[in-house]
Amino acid sequence: MTGCRTALAAMVALALVTTSGQAARAQEYPSRDIHLIVGFPPGTGADILVRYFAEKLKPLAQQSVIVENKPGANSNIATEYVARAKPDGYTLYPFSASTVAATMHLYKNPPVDVGKALEVAGTISKLPFMLVVDINSPYKTVAELTQAMKAKGARASFATGATPGTIMGALYNQGAGLEAVEVVYRNVQDSLGEMQSGKVDYGCFDPIAALGFVRQGKIRILAALQWRLVFRAKGRLRAQ
Repeated sequence: MTGCRTALAAMVALALVTTSGQAARAQEYPSRDIHLIVGFPPGTGADILVRYFAEKLKPLAQQSVIVENKPGANSNIATEYVARAKPDGYTLYPFSASTVAATMHLYKNPPVDVGKALEVAGTISKLPFMLVVDINSPYKTVAELTQAMKAKGARASFATGATPGTIMGALYNQGAGLEAVEVVYRNVQDSLGEMQSGKVDYGCFDPIAALGFVRQGKIRILAALQWRLVFRAKGRLRAQ
């Protein structure tokens, strides 16, 4: 609850500085629905986290908090939507700093310059991305997986569903001397069958989705790499 109060305070401050002299005092904000934008489909890790935060935020804001899913282009559609929204503090973007930053380098023509279009209002969570394998995979440790993937060379492959997974997979390739090829899926669920069949060797996924499938006995987590999730809205991006 403390994190939610901190984020709401940041939202109030953001509203005051983005209304450019309009009659916006702290006691007047929020006075209408708040929209939280998600860059991935319903049921994904990002969606689950934002909806959880929305429920905690409602009693603090004393307004309706509406979650809107705008998936596509690895979250670029949502990023552009938020960047072009009215900067009044009512369109907010709970999202991963690593994902937003990565899109500026992984795409030749990103839709907006996030360094100029987005403002960091506060950090609400720190999330480790997971290196996972199918529950029936013979690999029980990172060392075992690495040895096997080195032997496969360019025939090795890994599944991702978001740009942090892309970065994690690239760092693993670089650090371990692998040639594994990334296979991008719409979400974690879509990759499970192909990991089970052995078509894809391992995955790099967000913890919310990954832990859910661990509890269902579908995957095994071998390692975690921590990223930070920040609360974003229209404005200027500051380094965290």
